Amino acid sequence: MLRIRRDLVDEIVAHARRDHPDEACGVIAGPDGSDRPERFIPMLNAARSPTFYEFDSGDLLRLYRGMDANDEVPVVIYHSHTATEAYPSRTDISYASEPFAHYVLVSTRDPEEHEFRSYRIVDGEVTEEPVEVVESYMFANTGNDDAPDR
Repeated sequence: MLRIRRDLVDEIVAHARRDHPDEACGVIAGPDGSDRPERFIPMLNAARSPTFYEFDSGDLLRLYRGMDANDEVPVVIYHSHTATEAYPSRTDISYASEPFAHYVLVSTRDPEEHEFRSYRIVDGEVTEEPVEVVESYMFANTGNDDAPDR
């Protein structure tokens, strides 16, 4: 399950709307080992395409150096689909290389509504997962109801 703050969902959707009709893309980094998305990092779609996204190699290098320096990992890798449902394409599946990441897709095909879905993609196998949108991680389900999440 992807547990994600509402402000991060809003950031992803706003980025997807801003870049429409091209696909938007980016990452939400989080502390290594936490599975908690924290730092929103919108990326430029180097392909500038309505049907394909690609991270610029220099931007990608800077992204991973920054995450390494902060002991972070890519918890969420997101992009938008501008004319189709929020489901990974064959290309999306072939490019998925982070087995522990949540792959979020947002469809902006409807100008009034958006579709927000999350997947795990491992070895070409796509598994949709539930998304829980929370206001804060402070008291998210930790298994210990007496202590706040950090």
